[in-house]
Parts: sequence; C-alpha cells; structure tokens
Amino acid sequence: MRVTNQMITNNMMSSINKNKNGLAGLEQQYSSGKKIQRPSEDPIIAVRALKLRTNLTELNQYLEKNIPDAKSWMDVTEGAMDNINDILTLVNTACVQGSSDPLSVDDRESIIKNLEQYKKQIYQEGNANYAGRYVFTGYKTDTSLIFGEDTKNLEYTITEKLTGSEIETISRVVGSYSVDNYSPTNDYSASPTMQTAYRLRLSYDNLADINMSNFSYKVKDASGNEVAGTYVPTAINKLNSKGANAYNPGDDDINYITDTGELILGKNVYNNLKNATSISLDYNKNSFKEGDLRPEHYFDCKVHEVGDPATDIKVYTKQDQDIQYEVNFGQKLTVNTQGSDALQQDIGRDINEILASVQDVKATEAKIAQVDKMLADTNYANQTDKLNELKKQLQTELTLKNDIMQNKFEKGITDSNESQDTLNVAIADLGSRYKRLELTESRLSDQQVEFEDLLSKNEDADMVDTYIKLSSAEVIYNASLSAAAKVVKNTLLDFL
Repeated sequence: MRVTNQMITNNMMSSINKNKNGLAGLEQQYSSGKKIQRPSEDPIIAVRALKLRTNLTELNQYLEKNIPDAKSWMDVTEGAMDNINDILTLVNTACVQGSSDPLSVDDRESIIKNLEQYKKQIYQEGNANYAGRYVFTGYKTDTSLIFGEDTKNLEYTITEKLTGSEIETISRVVGSYSVDNYSPTNDYSASPTMQTAYRLRLSYDNLADINMSNFSYKVKDASGNEVAGTYVPTAINKLNSKGANAYNPGDDDINYITDTGELILGKNVYNNLKNATSISLDYNKNSFKEGDLRPEHYFDCKVHEVGDPATDIKVYTKQDQDIQYEVNFGQKLTVNTQGSDALQQDIGRDINEILASVQDVKATEAKIAQVDKMLADTNYANQTDKLNELKKQLQTELTLKNDIMQNKFEKGITDSNESQDTLNVAIADLGSRYKRLELTESRLSDQQVEFEDLLSKNEDADMVDTYIKLSSAEVIYNASLSAAAKVVKNTLLDFL
C-alpha cells in the first residue's frame, strides 16, 4: 500500500493532538486537584459526588446547627429545673423546721419571708426562655408560663379534672372570740373547738362562678371498668370562707368557697366521690395576681375579654406539645419539657396555706396580747375575771391553731417531696434525651469524617500519581513533536 505524505501528516497530527489532550487533562487534574472538571468526563464520579455532597451538607446542618440549638434549649431547661429542685429542697427544710421546732415569733417571720420568696422564684424559673422562646410552654413559646403582672381584663372558664384520692380531710377552729367586740356582759364560757371537713381544693383561689351543670365523675365497676357516676348533690352553695357554715355543709350539699377555691363536701357527697377515678368541673376566674400560672398551660379552658364574652373567644385544649428537632437522617428528638410535666400547679397553693396558718396564729397571739394590755389597764380592774376567762379561751384557740399550723408544715414536707419526685422524673427524662443527643452527635461526627474521606477519594486526584502521569505525558508529547519535526521536513525534492 502506498503511504503518502498527507497520510503521514494526518497520522502525525492526530497523535500529537491526542497526546496534547492527554497532557492538558492531566495538567487540569494536577492544577485543580480534581479527577474531573465536567460531569461528561466521568458521569459515575459526578453522580457519586453529588450524592455525597448532599449527604455531607445535611450532616453538617445537623452537626453545626440543629444539634447545638437542641443542646442549648435543653441546657436552659435543665438549668431551670435544677434551680427549682434546689428551691423545693429549701421549702422542704423550712417545713421540717416549722413542723418539728417550737417556733418563736422571729422564727415564724423568717420562715414566712423565705417561703414567700421561694414561691415567687419557683414560678419565675418556669418562665425560663431560650432565644426569646419560653421553654416550658409547649408550642406557645411566645406565652409565659405565669402572669408577669396583675391581670383583670381576662376571664377564663377552666375545666379542672380531679380524682377522689385528692379529697382531703381538713381542720379549722370554730367558736373563736373577737377582742374588738369584748363586753363584760358577753358569755365566754364556750371553748373554741376543732372542726373537720372534706375538701377538694381547686388550683386557684379568688374565683367567680362555678358551673356545676358540667359537674361529672367516673368510678370503676365490679369489672374494673370506668362508668359515669349517678349521684347528684342536692345543692351547690356559693359562700365566703368567713361564713358561719362555710365548712359545715349539709350531707348532700357542696359548699363552693370562692375566696379560697375550695369545694367542701357533705358526708354523702364525700362517700360517693371518694372512690371516683375522675371528677370534672368548670369554674370561672377573672382576676390573676402576678406570679399566677396561666391556665392554658395546665387545663382545658376558654378565655375572653372581661365584659364581652362573644368576642374573640380562645379555646385551649391540654395536650402533649412536643417540640422536635431533626438531629439525624430520619431521626427527630423532643427537646422541650412542658411545665405541667415538671412543675405541679398546687405547690404555690400549699405554700399559701402554710402562710395563712401562720397568720392565723399571729392574729390569735395579737388578741391575747390585747387582752393582757386590758388586764394591765386600771379601767378594767373590776372585769379581771371576765378578761381572764376570755384569755383562757383565746389560749385554747391558740393551741388549736398551733396544731393546725404544724399540720400544714407537715403537709408541706409531703407535698414538697411529691413535687420533687415529679420534677426528678422530668429531669431524668430530659437527661436521657440529652444523652441520646450526645450519642447522635458523636456518631454524626464519625460519619462526617467518613463522608469527607469518601468524597475526597471520589473527587480528588492522587497528586503523586497525577504528577508521574503528567511528566510521562509531557515526555511523550515532546517526543511526538520531535518525531514530527524529523518526518515533516522530508519531501519529494529530498529524493530527486
């Protein structure tokens, strides 16, 4: 076959161009550090790179944003709960002191002041927030757990659910005397006595109306199933705690004490409700003090502006409101703890009752001091026997009220322990979730290293190998140029 110069030239140019392309590709790999510059060069590497980069971007989102944000939220929550736990320990210590030691006036004043501050701080801790979001209020992160100021423009209809086991037997002193109404002709022969009553205490005091048409309860039948109760109280008496028969209802009556938020049950009412597994009732409240818990975080309720119930009624349903962060591929973790799961709403009521019992003792001591002052006054010289009789009855009253006060302190010990138990369960639950988050973070950190290594192996060129290939390609290219120079210069004239 005849080989022409044109054929030699074409083959030479094709080889040179091929060597030049190879050299250019290796030069691009060496200068960029990447195996390919365009997906068309190697679609498999390109597809794998896109997938790895997407996974690594998501993983970095979890590691650098979601997990740190979740940990910060949980750190704030844990700090607040630890503070509440410390305060409850102080409450418990104060109650132990009040129940076991004979208290002097100064001791009582010190305990009162401490308990008042402890109560305020417990609920203030419930207002802990992270980045402007309240951590104990579920989805309502823009609403505080407590009222920050006295509020009288909102009326709530609260549905509270209780059980028969929450019915308490309480004691109060009846038949006490007033020194302001003292008269030498009065009869002071009857001694004050202790009266007992059955009580269901609601979560709020200073209440308005109660809607007993929605009063319902359930008990368990012989098979252990819950069934609706059929007993209906004869009357619901709306009274003030100072009323003469406020704590002495008829056997089939319920006395609704508005200022203390108590339901005083008659004997037959108690016997029917004591085994109830669920007691539900509605009541209204339209005045809240600074530090009161917002009902929507603990109960089913409705709220509207006072004086215009038809406008903008908001309905709240108590339910689990878990705020979840996505912390891994297909894995979500609940970061919040609801206030109702960690902070019992009745701890403030318990402290209030302790304070009230101390105030009762103080008031009786003040009456005794007033009688002593009258005994020392010569204007009452001929009334000594009557004043001593009054003083004797007041001392009896003081003894009874001291007993009630100590019982309240003892109940405070039990209640603060129960509150701590509830809180410790919430702390343990948060701690277990935090540990899971740390394990996830550790695993993702390992995966991040693995993904980066896979991405590097897939995309990055081996610089040593590329340099060797580049040097070899450069030699080959220069050799092809040299060979071409020798071949191309020969023409037909060289043979003539």
